[in-house]
Amino acid sequence: MKFKREDLPVGTPVVGMVGGGQLARMTQESAIALGIQLRVLAEGETVSAAQAVADAPVGDYRDPETVRRFAAETDVVTFDHEHVPTELLRALEAEGVKVRPGPDALVHAQDKAVMRQRLDTIDAPAPAHQVVASKADIEDFAKRIGGFPIILKTTRGGYDGKGVWVCTSAEDPVVDEAFATKVPILAEEKVDFVRELSAIVARSPHGQAVAYPIVESVQRDGICVEVTAPAPGLDPDKAAHAQQTALKIAGELGVVGILAVEMFEARDGRLLVNELAMRPHNTGHWSIEGAVTSQFENHLRAVLDLPLGSPAARAPYTVMVNVLGGDVEDMHLGLLHCMARDPGLKVHFYGKSVKPGRKVGHVTAYGDDLAEVRERARHAAAYLTGTIDE
Repeated sequence: MKFKREDLPVGTPVVGMVGGGQLARMTQESAIALGIQLRVLAEGETVSAAQAVADAPVGDYRDPETVRRFAAETDVVTFDHEHVPTELLRALEAEGVKVRPGPDALVHAQDKAVMRQRLDTIDAPAPAHQVVASKADIEDFAKRIGGFPIILKTTRGGYDGKGVWVCTSAEDPVVDEAFATKVPILAEEKVDFVRELSAIVARSPHGQAVAYPIVESVQRDGICVEVTAPAPGLDPDKAAHAQQTALKIAGELGVVGILAVEMFEARDGRLLVNELAMRPHNTGHWSIEGAVTSQFENHLRAVLDLPLGSPAARAPYTVMVNVLGGDVEDMHLGLLHCMARDPGLKVHFYGKSVKPGRKVGHVTAYGDDLAEVRERARHAAAYLTGTIDE
């Protein structure tokens, strides 16, 4: 169906989301409920969101004219990913396009060096860090923080564990691999952490902000595999501190929409900011069923400057487990068993073909007993991927 603004009911807001992945696909569900027309600039005709959003134009998010044409048919532009060039977004904003989050905020999620430099100015707790341009820089940094191993990261373009290396010496082969990317490299302290946490907040243009419960995330090979809300056993004061840190970052950076602040809970008790994302985030998928207002709905509310919804949890515990591609190509074959075994289970598929390790969906369970809820979610994900057969 071809999109025509004049055919929409009077007053219908039009939100343009750059990127056609599963985040845009899940945003569409909230858009439909609110009567919002969601448009998606997709990477291809069959990508995840293009299957769910009518008339999703296909185009290159790096091409100024493509993005301008797309933006011209919207009230506000937002993002499924952080990769649109910063200068292109600044040009759009200068031309009067509402870009949310704006480029001056989004650059902190696009460039890790920019992020670290800015967060240092607001005393946000972080691992020790330094931009390095040579093996000598790496050696000096390691000496300054007490030795190897350290972490090397590309400042731009990394995701799901890509562009991140554990470095054991200045002569480690990963050093040459990192510098071969031709992207500035950030060296960081290798944190001895107990677990990884995520603080998700939503913020609107006029400054209203809400904070979701702090969640625990489990990563495997750089990919998030499981999220528990709220983080079990987290001291209430520490949880409040994590929320306050995320709210402070959102306010200081001028974020509009969802901000996810990934953190380490260090063994020495510190809470350290690891990464930022300014869009709906994998660690917030639990909120679709587990919170009064999902992260996707609050992102839409925020970019349209509508009052934000309650982020409160609906149940004592919610567990989300990602469904990763394995040996089973048709995962729908597992739905009969999973749904019959657990009528309270929620399954989300992203319309993606199965590839090993690829996020093709997620499952969510909630309830009063954490051990039971975890077992339900883990069993369903394992069954769908063929890891177990009963």
